[in-house]
Amino acid sequence: MKNTLKGSAAVAIGGILPGFSAKSYASIIGANERIKVGMMGVNARGLALAGNYAKQPNCEVISVSDVDTRATAKCIAKVTEIQKTQPKDVPDFRKALENKEMDALVIAAPDHWHAPAAILAAKAGKHVYLEKPASHNPAEGELLVAAQKKYKVTIQMGNQRRSWPNVIAAINEIKSGAIGRAYFGKGWYTNNRESIGTGREMPVPGWLNYDLWQGPAPRTPYKDNILHYNWHWFWNWGTGEALNNGTHMVDLLRWGMGVEYPVRVSSSGGRYRYQDDWQTPDTQVITLEFPNNTSMIWEGRSCNGKPVEGSSVGVVFYGEKGSLTIDGNAYTIYDLKNKVVKEVKNDVKIDPRNLTNPAETLDALHFQNFFAGIRQGSPLNADILSGHQSTLLCQLGNIALRSGNTLHIDPTNGHIRNDAAAEKFWAREYQPGWAPTI
Repeated sequence: MKNTLKGSAAVAIGGILPGFSAKSYASIIGANERIKVGMMGVNARGLALAGNYAKQPNCEVISVSDVDTRATAKCIAKVTEIQKTQPKDVPDFRKALENKEMDALVIAAPDHWHAPAAILAAKAGKHVYLEKPASHNPAEGELLVAAQKKYKVTIQMGNQRRSWPNVIAAINEIKSGAIGRAYFGKGWYTNNRESIGTGREMPVPGWLNYDLWQGPAPRTPYKDNILHYNWHWFWNWGTGEALNNGTHMVDLLRWGMGVEYPVRVSSSGGRYRYQDDWQTPDTQVITLEFPNNTSMIWEGRSCNGKPVEGSSVGVVFYGEKGSLTIDGNAYTIYDLKNKVVKEVKNDVKIDPRNLTNPAETLDALHFQNFFAGIRQGSPLNADILSGHQSTLLCQLGNIALRSGNTLHIDPTNGHIRNDAAAEKFWAREYQPGWAPTI
């Protein structure tokens, strides 16, 4: 993984980051060649992504695809105001993929669509920017990795922190031995999410294509407490807080500790705070042990927002000589007596509780790394194999919880060993005719 982004990564929203002149930007290879992207899923995070992509001087949003006509109209208006050209309204993203002008598809649809949509885009010869998690289940993740290899397109996962400068510096500190061998890590996410109540079956609203929204997932009746955000907490479409927010932190831990697949995974937790339709855990601890004598845990508290280490979301690495915390685009190194050895503060405002756009300026660096991968073949900061590996760790945590078993894992490929009860969660059932293939 390269830790210095090529010149194109210096581009930020609304212009150029400090330290980079307009003249230096003009010299970037391909800076005047606009990457043409289509957006899939623009209600929340997708709307923020669309606006941010439209602000990039070497990009143009040419189409918007969403099952919600209200979201589409809002997104088109926002993008048009920013880039001064109007993207096309193409409700079904599969039709948008037929446009030969499209270079890449940006996917921010619900989790159950992530891998299937990315695979369809790869088969159409389009590059992909895929929001986390990489997949709804491990089998899909492996299929997506295989599709990337087969169709040789660029697929960047939305582990945006891999492109944040101070996070890169923090990981370099760990790898250079600043805290000695990092043998234990902890990540966390906390929030104060409210109850989603008990949903009522009702007719599908006129603004929604519910059949396309469900896509690969087995069909269920429409209820009034599913859309647009609460699908995260239903296993049919979502993957819970572990993959909604845990993926980011587990990815940092895996990156810093230099590990890939574990040897043992356990998890405890449940839906403790409210009695409602929410199916996934609102409180969960995942423990992962690796073959190089290291381990990590992730703690998720969806309904109690008390911070850890003074932060609502973050990671800490524990080593032989000290520890290192990462909070946003900042990090602090401590010695074994908890004395601060080095502190690097956030230089860009970040709102970790913002559900759709917590770090717009920093995320633009990730987009530019994606563009450099497309145009120059530059190494991606979060290629899809890396994204799958980090996603899989969280999926294994969910599988351990749902099966009630401690999982024994093959450290060469991440597969579950000799556990029929757990292995049934490796893949999912699909709506007939919608299963992804490569």
